[in-house]
Amino acid sequence: MALTGIQIFKLLPKTNCKECGVPTCLAFAMNLASGKAELDSCPYVSDEAREKLAEASAPPIRPVAIGKGVRSFTVGGETVLYRHEKTFFNPTAIAALLGSDIADTDLEARLKIWNAFQYERVGLNLRPELIALKDVNGDKQAFAKKAQTIAETSEFNLVLMADNAEVMKAGIAACKFKKPLLYAATAVNSDDFGALAKENELPLAVRADSVEELIPLIQKLTEMGLKDLVLDPGSREIKPSLEDMVAIRRAALKAGNKTLGFPTIAFPCEMASNLELETLIAGMYIAKYGGIVVLSDFAGESLFPLLLERLNIFTDPQRPMTVTEGIYEIGNPDENSPVLVTTNFALTYFIVSGEIESSKVPAWLLIKDAEGLSVMTAWAAGKFSGDDVGIFVKKCGIMDKVKHKELIIPGYAAAIAGDVEEELPGWTIQVGPREAAHLPAHLRAR
Repeated sequence: MALTGIQIFKLLPKTNCKECGVPTCLAFAMNLASGKAELDSCPYVSDEAREKLAEASAPPIRPVAIGKGVRSFTVGGETVLYRHEKTFFNPTAIAALLGSDIADTDLEARLKIWNAFQYERVGLNLRPELIALKDVNGDKQAFAKKAQTIAETSEFNLVLMADNAEVMKAGIAACKFKKPLLYAATAVNSDDFGALAKENELPLAVRADSVEELIPLIQKLTEMGLKDLVLDPGSREIKPSLEDMVAIRRAALKAGNKTLGFPTIAFPCEMASNLELETLIAGMYIAKYGGIVVLSDFAGESLFPLLLERLNIFTDPQRPMTVTEGIYEIGNPDENSPVLVTTNFALTYFIVSGEIESSKVPAWLLIKDAEGLSVMTAWAAGKFSGDDVGIFVKKCGIMDKVKHKELIIPGYAAAIAGDVEEELPGWTIQVGPREAAHLPAHLRAR
């Protein structure tokens, strides 16, 4: 049972040091009890108290780590129903389905194509994480061989899908080092699959025909000592499946039902006759509330929109994406290259830097910390004022890199030009275009 705020407060050091971000230990305790703070934010909590507080600070949906390497990921760990309440933490993993009867040459070709689906967006590498390998004929040697090929020749992690324990055992032996997800324990095979998951310390999916039928299975497996579970409530119709996902999430978050406090897996590949409809269904699960979605194939026209949706949904709405304040070199600038300044909102940086690159004019781009706000918003909020920009230019070190004294400011911040000139005597302040798309022409015309 979770501890109350007062019970948590009694276990805290009561120093009121404010290092956790709130004024008092009592306020921190209340935030911890309501899921609005993390225990690690307190630097002085004792090991004994930390152990006692583990239950109170643990997220209501257990985080489950899956896979190894660059595409490893964690699902679960969520604390809210709606992202505006706090944020969603662990992005939905995206998988594609393969049958164990696929020819070796076809598998090699498929892996080569799928591995190339990687997209750079605001400095992040967006890509799918998983291949779900499904046993289709009970041939454990073929299943193990395909699992080994995927594990050893690609970055992808695996979901091993089999009903037969011997087939699953062979698959585990072939790719255990990749920490695959085992799919799935059912009422029929839960003893064998539970033992395999426990023996090999691997996450295990649990499948039933309804949420109600999942509960005794989960209880049985947790009593066996298994903690890392992923839930499949079984429905393959869109409306009932969404209702099940919402019911599981609400039960864990609102009703405190720890039995259902695990991430989920969904199969759009079994709910549609074409990839386009699968993509729409997968988009629904990314928003509510799939931990893993399995498609029948990866194709750029469906995968890219899903990756962008995932990025948007799982970006903290209260903390804009930012880049680090400082000097950025674009195109090997020299002492005579132009100097531009803008805010540290990630999208602003990547748009502006991209347009400078397309101009083929080497330049110095100064990024000023404006708390992740765009130029217009930062200026309106007083985070990109003329005085602050001028002081930043003097302190950032650009004066040691260029001989000239010319600075280009964003067109949307034209009003700060006079204040920047006062702060930077002898400098010429140019007002750039309002739209980044016009930067190339502006720079080439200098």
